[in-house]
Amino acid sequence: MKNVLRSILVATIAGLLVASASIPSDAARRAARTRAFDGVWSVVIYTLYGDCDRSLRYSLRIADGQVLADEQSYQVAGLVAPNGIIRVVVAEGGRSASGVGKLSGNNGKGEWRTSTGQCAGQWTAVRRSNAEY
Repeated sequence: MKNVLRSILVATIAGLLVASASIPSDAARRAARTRAFDGVWSVVIYTLYGDCDRSLRYSLRIADGQVLADEQSYQVAGLVAPNGIIRVVVAEGGRSASGVGKLSGNNGKGEWRTSTGQCAGQWTAVRRSNAEY
């Protein structure tokens, strides 16, 4: 009888291990949601306050939730949360600005301001299609 119970217990544990291996972990699910925004994005910033350029266009790349510069003429550091909330800092030519906003699907929008508070405005973003990468 002990051997039968032991066999049932071993089979049950083995079955649970196999079943749990096929279920993605919380970290894997979070990573998959974060990667939902991966790709190349075209971002246009609009100045609504201050004496800065009226509008500028940047190309950004998102990889595993990290926001990166798509070119070497400027630096970018930022993160995208699984829910699409984005925070980013862009630096170019001794100037820097920070932005916050939200990405949803292939679009995004938010606000930005320079580190000195001299200028501020809004931004919009559109993810480029795979053909444009």
